[in-house]
Amino acid sequence: MKGKVRKPEDIRERTFKFALRVIKLCKELPKNEINRVLINQVLRSGTSIGANLEEALGAHTKAEFTNSTNIAKKEARETNYWLRIMAESNSLKMKRRMENLLDEAEEILKILTSSVKKLKNT
Repeated sequence: MKGKVRKPEDIRERTFKFALRVIKLCKELPKNEINRVLINQVLRSGTSIGANLEEALGAHTKAEFTNSTNIAKKEARETNYWLRIMAESNSLKMKRRMENLLDEAEEILKILTSSVKKLKNT
């Protein structure tokens, strides 16, 4: 269909899919002492983003909602950091394989940063 505009994906669904991609990546990484530490870190933060957004949905007040969304933003920033370290400390092939995931981590961080700013200004 020419000219059809695609509806933006819900951030909760996007972070859920992102978490699954992080899990898949961690399964594919070479298992060595360094990667084990990095895997544990990125699994915690990468799956926590969506979990905090789900928690925000159950908030009883705007302050609770804002706080949970802000925590999701912080987890996204941390995940971005761990993914960058993973990419730089593994093979060039693995780094290239991670490019799309790194881009998505950046996009999620930008969306959540914007959301938190809007929430604090309303």
